[in-house]
Formats: sequence, structure tokens, C-alpha cells
Amino acid sequence: MRGRGVCAVLIAVVATAGCGPLSDTHHRPGNSHEVATAAPVPGEAHAEITVEAGRVRPPSGWLEAARGQTVSITVTSDVPDELHVHGYDVEAALRPGEPATVRFVADMTGVFEVETHNSHLVLVQVAVR
Repeated sequence: MRGRGVCAVLIAVVATAGCGPLSDTHHRPGNSHEVATAAPVPGEAHAEITVEAGRVRPPSGWLEAARGQTVSITVTSDVPDELHVHGYDVEAALRPGEPATVRFVADMTGVFEVETHNSHLVLVQVAVR
């Protein structure tokens, strides 16, 4: 069938009251990013992802962002793991049942895989144009 096999990631834009960085964040030098504690802000490219019983919901797909746009990715996992955005070297600890959000400025163009380190699951691919 035509058109099958292409998955889209729901992009949600939600208002926020503010957020702040946490100390356990790792990143590529010079990149503006943080592990966020609040919902995404208007204008961000955002994905909400759940990992449960070794499955990614929604199924791994694409999150599109314009160069210079802020990207936020919220992941809730049922097991401890580590979230990693390749290329940007943004990481966050995943604790069972607790949503973790990473936020960074998409300052490089290309396609960047977001995965879990321990379970090696591809969560989403961020396409920056």
C-alpha cells in the first residue's frame, strides 16, 4: 500500500509557566539546552513519547524543526534508562513513571536520532532544516 510505513510524531504546542536547568545535564559545548521541568512553550517543536514494555509510543517517527527553533522532547519510561539526542549530545536520566523533558536550540541542520542508551530504542528522529 502506498503511504504506509511513514510514521508521524504528534507535535504539540503547550503553554508553560517557566522552567530551569538541572545540574545533571550533559551537552555539546556552546549549545543552549537544558533538562526542563515544565511543559513546552509556544513555538517549540515538541514530541511526547512513552516507553512501556520495550515499545515506543507513538511509534518512532520524525520531529521537524527549523534551524534556530527550540526543540523539546518529553519521555516517560517504565524502566530506568538514559535519553540521548545524538549530534547535540543532550542527555537526561529516565526514572520509571517520571516524565523527563530535554530542551535545546536546533542550531545544526541534519537528522539527529534520539534514543535510549540501555534499551537501545530509537524514540524519534529530529530533522532540522
